[in-house]
Amino acid sequence: MQTFIDFFLHVDKHLVELVAHYGIWIYALLFLIIFAETGFVVTPFLPGDSLLFAAGALAAIGDMNVWLLYLLLLAAALLGNIVNYSIGYFSGEKILKKGWIKQKYLEQTQKYFDKYGTMTIVVSRFIPIIRTITPFVAGVGKMDYRKFAVYNIVGGVAWVTIFIWLGYFVGNLNFVKNNFSFITLAIIFVSALPVG
Repeated sequence: MQTFIDFFLHVDKHLVELVAHYGIWIYALLFLIIFAETGFVVTPFLPGDSLLFAAGALAAIGDMNVWLLYLLLLAAALLGNIVNYSIGYFSGEKILKKGWIKQKYLEQTQKYFDKYGTMTIVVSRFIPIIRTITPFVAGVGKMDYRKFAVYNIVGGVAWVTIFIWLGYFVGNLNFVKNNFSFITLAIIFVSALPVG
């Protein structure tokens, strides 16, 4: 658990180590993390916003190709939601009966659907945990797939674009570099505010 918390708090340092260790394979690793974070209802604990920001910042210093990174992580985010929706659509009832998902997360997500309707698919991209459960709930509720796909694209493009390019353009500023752990915590905190 301590290692997991340490990864969140120092995602920038760990990402630098991973880039140095895995080289070109870092793209595949980042793809898998973002895909899993958005694609499997049981993995909301994986880093999302902070990882996108840190990856963008690393791309700014030349460790990664920002366009390749952007396109791969956008694909991961979109495909992840599609898989999560499909799991909810075809197996959601069985999963809910087994109690694998905390009831309070389902209730929070349902409140977002009640308040924002289908825009929840877009809004949830910016809210940890809710981001992972929303496509599943949309699938369980048999939301029209075409409607889901449109909002998935809008939300996914907005989420990945904002965090990758924010990291790319401001991650290299001295203030941000010197306070990267604090900035990462702030991103996590601000992302979690709507849940509160």
